[in-house]
Amino acid sequence: MAQRGVQLDRETLCCSICLDLLKDPVTTPCGHSYCMNCIKSRWDEEDEEKSYSCPQCSQTFTPRPVLVKSAMLAALVEELKKTGLQAAPADLCYAGAEDVACDVCTGRKLRALKSCLVCRVSYCEQHLQPHFESPAFEKHKLVDPLKNLQEKFCSHHDEVLKIFCRTDQQAICILCSVDEHKGHDTVSAAAGSKERRRELEVSRQNIQQRIQDREEDVKVLQQEVEAINGSADKAAEHSEKIFTELIHLMEKRRSDVKQQVRSQQETEVSRVKELQEKLEQEITELKRKDAELKKLSHTEDHIHFLLNYPLLPHLSKSTESHSQNIHHLRYFEDVAAAVSDVRDKLQDVLDEELLKISLKVSEVDVLLPQPEPETREDFLQYSRQITLDPNTAHTQLLLTEGNRKATVMREKRSCSSHSDRFTDWLQVLSRQSLTGRCYWEVERSSGGVSVAVAYKDISKSGNESGFGNNDKSWALGCFDITYYFRHNNIRTLLSGPRSSRVGVYLDHSAGTLSFYSVSTTSDTMTLLHTVQTTFTQPLYAGLLVYWAGDTAELCELK
Repeated sequence: MAQRGVQLDRETLCCSICLDLLKDPVTTPCGHSYCMNCIKSRWDEEDEEKSYSCPQCSQTFTPRPVLVKSAMLAALVEELKKTGLQAAPADLCYAGAEDVACDVCTGRKLRALKSCLVCRVSYCEQHLQPHFESPAFEKHKLVDPLKNLQEKFCSHHDEVLKIFCRTDQQAICILCSVDEHKGHDTVSAAAGSKERRRELEVSRQNIQQRIQDREEDVKVLQQEVEAINGSADKAAEHSEKIFTELIHLMEKRRSDVKQQVRSQQETEVSRVKELQEKLEQEITELKRKDAELKKLSHTEDHIHFLLNYPLLPHLSKSTESHSQNIHHLRYFEDVAAAVSDVRDKLQDVLDEELLKISLKVSEVDVLLPQPEPETREDFLQYSRQITLDPNTAHTQLLLTEGNRKATVMREKRSCSSHSDRFTDWLQVLSRQSLTGRCYWEVERSSGGVSVAVAYKDISKSGNESGFGNNDKSWALGCFDITYYFRHNNIRTLLSGPRSSRVGVYLDHSAGTLSFYSVSTTSDTMTLLHTVQTTFTQPLYAGLLVYWAGDTAELCELK
């Protein structure tokens, strides 16, 4: 009884906010007591509404009550502390949010120790004592505390759910097993639980094994990251060294050519100046002789003239004139042309080789599983902004819209000759090379258009230069009434919804090329054709437009 008295004292002297013994106890006008800091903090939160309520009875106060420490409650708390029972003994532990509370306790409830399946009540240790002391409770079934105790009983027969029906996958009572579940595959709840626990344990083992496998995968991927970074750093460092050597080599050759030109310049200028001096001396001598001849020619003394004329020195043989040859010399123009030729050849070599390097870079693939795009939104993640290369465009193709749109003209345009220009088919290649995963769309007018990809070194003339007529290009022909696919001059008819827009998806490393009919109104895509092959070079987007006035445009995708 003394212990019961202490329990009541603790319940009376506990703050319902912090659930601990009162600290600086205060009492609200409605008679409930709290720690001063607890109730102040609660009312500080209600300051905006200017209405203050009791946490227990919800009575409101306006204005905010002035709280004064209760000396009597404080003395009782101190007296209780002196008993050494501030911490509740194990049998008087209060129920927390996760605990099953005693159904008999009033006020602040204690944690239940057992649940009785006959009484359908959960008891704390104190209220459980009659079940141990009285013969009336001898046949009662006590189990570990159960939350939602009523759910353990059959809603039809009000009996304990002791059986599990495997057929219907539900818990039933003994009466259910001979009634609506008669003939079903049933087992005791304990046996069913044991069976499911074995399954659960197997599942846990599988999960733990998968966790272990995934952790190992993470380690492997981390090693892969380190290997990729190390390899990339080494390749970048080596490439930097090679390019630096190339730059030094170019600088050396530039210096050599410059020195050679200057040396030759000095030699030729010296020769010209030497000849110039000789000519100037000759001019001076000729002028002197001309003056003597002039003076003699003016004398009227015939005897004097005849006697002195033979004494005049004879003219030396005239120096050959170089003016005509000098006029036709090109000097060092041929040198500049030769250097320009070297630049062009070097540019071509660099373009070709850098494409190979780019392809090698794009071939670096850890082969991690990547989901294939399914919706247009997925495809747009790989969209590429592509423009057309004027140097490849047929002379009847007019490129507009920032070199994204190709229109067939009736007359040929005046264009500079270029080795990359198509001469027999009204087609054009993109300026950008395509590797990795790429997606682009083409908007076409009515008529005929081929949407293609091709290698850079595709033939530029002859019937075999048409997209799809060779083994270096893959083309989707789009006409008003049909589609077809062409590669290596083999034509395959296709079916699909008519649309003015075609989508192209390329996965270069996987060797996948797919063409789609794209609906611009519903954003849906319909697969027209897929190619599975091995691409050995970077690819370029291509457009072939068949008739005058028809257009094809590479779309700007966002």
